[in-house]
Amino acid sequence: MTAAFRQKNTPALRPYAQLYLVETTAPASVASDPVAGVARMRRPRLLIRAARFGLSDYSRKRDLRRVMRMSELPRPGAALRALMAEEMALDQARRAGEATYSVARHLELLIALLAEARLARKSMSTSA
Repeated sequence: MTAAFRQKNTPALRPYAQLYLVETTAPASVASDPVAGVARMRRPRLLIRAARFGLSDYSRKRDLRRVMRMSELPRPGAALRALMAEEMALDQARRAGEATYSVARHLELLIALLAEARLARKSMSTSA
């Protein structure tokens, strides 16, 4: 590579600024209120934006089976708890920089997690 291809005035590298998911809600246990647990999650903004973009194509019947690797669909509350547990494990792998971490799998889980949280929120509002 010749010197002609190098940039002359490259800006100094800044430390990685962690961009997290929005505001937090009132404290509540994830086990008792998984929807509030989803709202309190802190993830990189790029992951959340990509997951929100993927919500438009989400089909519970098709995608949840594949993401959870199950033949029968669980109830929305049970699915939400299982998705949260698996997503937390993937997030820990992401933060640790493990070689087994898959961004595609994490994104699939986040899409399913957000969709299931919306479904649970709708069912809670209609039952109240």
